[in-house]
Amino acid sequence: MLKAKELAYGLLTGVGRATITGMLIAMGKQFVDWTCAYSLFWGVRMKTEELFAVASKVCLEQLTPTQMVVIHMDDTILRKSGKKIYGTGWKRDPLGPAFQTNLIWAQRFIQVSMSIHDTSFHSQSRSIPIDFHHCPSVQKPSIKASEEEIAFFKEKKKIQNLSKQGLERITELSNRINKQDEHKRQIHLSVDGSYTNSTILKGLPQAVTLIGRVRKDARLNYIPENEKTKGRNIVYGLNAPTPEEVRKSDDIPWQEVNAWAAGKIHKFNVKIVKSLKWRTAGKGHLLQLVVIRPLGYTNKNGGKILYRRPAYLICTDNNLQIEKLLQAYLWRWEIEVNFRDEKTINGCGDAQVRNEVASAKVPQFVVAIHAFLQLASHINDKLKLNAALPKAKWEKRNENKRPSTNNVLNLFRGHVWFEQQGRSFSDFVQKQWYSANLQIVHNNTMDAMFYARK
Repeated sequence: MLKAKELAYGLLTGVGRATITGMLIAMGKQFVDWTCAYSLFWGVRMKTEELFAVASKVCLEQLTPTQMVVIHMDDTILRKSGKKIYGTGWKRDPLGPAFQTNLIWAQRFIQVSMSIHDTSFHSQSRSIPIDFHHCPSVQKPSIKASEEEIAFFKEKKKIQNLSKQGLERITELSNRINKQDEHKRQIHLSVDGSYTNSTILKGLPQAVTLIGRVRKDARLNYIPENEKTKGRNIVYGLNAPTPEEVRKSDDIPWQEVNAWAAGKIHKFNVKIVKSLKWRTAGKGHLLQLVVIRPLGYTNKNGGKILYRRPAYLICTDNNLQIEKLLQAYLWRWEIEVNFRDEKTINGCGDAQVRNEVASAKVPQFVVAIHAFLQLASHINDKLKLNAALPKAKWEKRNENKRPSTNNVLNLFRGHVWFEQQGRSFSDFVQKQWYSANLQIVHNNTMDAMFYARK
């Protein structure tokens, strides 16, 4: 009987597309019956939720008791070609130009990743996927549909709303992390503007602190001076300035905060307004507003200084330190890196399976294996095991920079292939250094395999 670990081996060692047949070819099973590989994803044998539970548990073990638990949530789409694949539909292309909305045929998933960072808080982090949930859109009824079918469609559309499914994932992961975390730490969740809404905020678990972006014209309120009146209690006081008005105001000074971003520690200028209420968030949250001035950058040395857009954040913890708040949000970029690596390198979405269960479990399996690969790389770096491929001539010799997914994957393949051939991996590395020094090419076929890029 085919096992999941064998498919994981085929996924990591295969050099082609990450389809199920591609995994079988990498395992050397192209001449045997393939139906058991597909049936593995059809039923309950493949329990992807248990794979992600292992990933979250190992992530918590890598953090010291004093370190923050920071998770990030966002949704992504996987391009598909088959019109009969379950859960597919026309989605807006996020990579399309700003002046034109393009549509693509795709599946939609919500991913949650957890940050593993150093004990020094101002440092780079590595985000590990701990959840990958399929969020199919509700199929629209035909023109000839009855009133009952239309009513059922409207009700189901409300249930399968992206924000409601996101809240379900937050609640479920909060319960899972609280059971796995011995220290019962507060969970800090960073999201973009699409999840900073009434559905998420009003249903947020107590163990979760949300850090999210808001619009520059968001209407906030101060705390009322007198909460008790003859009628009902007053929850919202006078109107506070909008985030954009706070940015332009001279009455609120800029503060300088250090945070890690783009490979080094930067100095950010921020404005903070605490003890605010927001009708969208409900009466249960006391918020702090953070306005971040955009950083200046140049495209070349001596070039014109350009600026990105300012950012406006709210946090449901009114007392959270600004250094921790800002750094936790800046680490959110790692989930975008996860999306890119999962799709372009590990081949998430390559398999065009049509079964209702398999269409969700195959991408989940690929993302779970990607999480294990990143965890193995992190533990390897933590133990200071120096087995690594020599860097190419054009790569920067930055010792503090973590290895890319391509580097980790090629290193894994190199060790597996050399072990199967009964050869020494260190001998290959020494020969490559010798070849580089003497400008002689050796083992060019192995170079093509071990330094592959996707």
